Amino acid sequence: MPERRTVALVTLGCARNEVDSEELAGRLEADGWQLVEDAEAADVAVVNTCGFVEAAKKDSVDALLEANDLKAQGRTQAVVAVGCMAERYGKELAEALPEADGVLGFDDYADISDRLQTILGGGIHASHTPRDRRKLLPISPAERQDSAVALPGHAQEPAAAPADLPDGLAPASGPRAPLRRRLGTSPVASVKLASGCDRRCSFCAIPSFRGSFISRRPSDVLQETRWLAGQGVKEIMLVSENNTSYGKDLGDIRLLETLLPGLAEVDGIERVRVSYLQPAEMRPGLIDVLTSTPKVAPYFDLSFQHSAPGVLRAMRRFGDTERFLGLLEQIRAKAPGAGVRSNFIVGFPGESEADVAELERFLTGARLDAIGVFGYSDEDGTEAAGYEGKLPEEEVAERLARVSRLAEELVSQRADERVGETVEVLVESVDEEEGAVGRAAHQAPETDGQILFTSGADLIPGRMVVAKVVGTEGVDLVAEPLHLIEEAGR
Repeated sequence: MPERRTVALVTLGCARNEVDSEELAGRLEADGWQLVEDAEAADVAVVNTCGFVEAAKKDSVDALLEANDLKAQGRTQAVVAVGCMAERYGKELAEALPEADGVLGFDDYADISDRLQTILGGGIHASHTPRDRRKLLPISPAERQDSAVALPGHAQEPAAAPADLPDGLAPASGPRAPLRRRLGTSPVASVKLASGCDRRCSFCAIPSFRGSFISRRPSDVLQETRWLAGQGVKEIMLVSENNTSYGKDLGDIRLLETLLPGLAEVDGIERVRVSYLQPAEMRPGLIDVLTSTPKVAPYFDLSFQHSAPGVLRAMRRFGDTERFLGLLEQIRAKAPGAGVRSNFIVGFPGESEADVAELERFLTGARLDAIGVFGYSDEDGTEAAGYEGKLPEEEVAERLARVSRLAEELVSQRADERVGETVEVLVESVDEEEGAVGRAAHQAPETDGQILFTSGADLIPGRMVVAKVVGTEGVDLVAEPLHLIEEAGR
């Protein structure tokens, strides 16, 4: 019997990419590939790239070059680029980075095994020509569900998939159920709620290479959540480019309000978290569900981006400082301890000193738990790249440093406000040297702070613990565990 080919997946970028990598892993394992953790131990290293901003693209190129170095040192025979950067640039990336043995777009995902076999065999698979993926789906959202377009994270089970899948491989549950293999053991996992985006923010290129918005069917989301619970997952995080639009192509813009209670009732799931919410699309019913449903985290990942009206209009977004503060007031009236995070862009073309001061006024009044601040830079193919009024790089850098300092001070103050609170914490890791670490409902993985326990006694990853916040370390909270939560008694 021939030795099984080995493959390692290296994932960069956001949680959506992590879901896509696990779909690719599921497809490959179902087709007989052996998954390994380290690229240096694999026949082929598949790098799932990020194509969002310049820093992320640089990280992706660095990862591809690092994987390529392994070819000269060990058994790695091929390096293949997939993901957003590969989809966005295609042939251009292949020509600029000959170290990559293949550059595969989203349309190649369904045949990923054949593509890798061809590359390992010395064959050449032509890199795709990038195209605006928004044009692949009907303009009307209601007509998109039956379109045969590659949607990472929504993929159909291959027609020839074996009846008996390997242990740990997600079973198919319908026409849009993905094959999925977990690539880690964390008690937290992301679930793709939708793909693409119909918004036309002038600074963002994501819709051009991710496509128009299309929801996954609730039955598929529920089935995948049940499978993840069976794999030991305790918290799921719903991800997409815009979760507040979920259901609009299924005939019900309020479908998320219906889905969330069902997900929270899945046996074994202790917390459901929703990410990527658009302030302009928030509605009272969704706020009610997010703040009052047991096991649904009162957590609001709101994409404000700025608060000065003129800058927001230039970004093709809506709102202002008072409207945003009013939204936060509505949320905290329902759940005073709700977690709120957001990202902001400074140095946008035409931004004035008065606009920066307005943003600082909003940040000071918003009491956000986590703040990401980014300096504006042109993105290929975006409307803003053609705007006049570009600020000098040094001025953008100065504003970025200034607002970042304020943000760091404000999130530390917000952490101090939580001292004395009693919180429910999901234990994520226990280490002899670093102790036990977890996250409360107001803290999302990777992007926000975490809980540092004063004692790790009786704590194991995946358990829910009631703890009292007794101190802070920057944005992180120090908490004393009080008692474990019995799942059956919640």
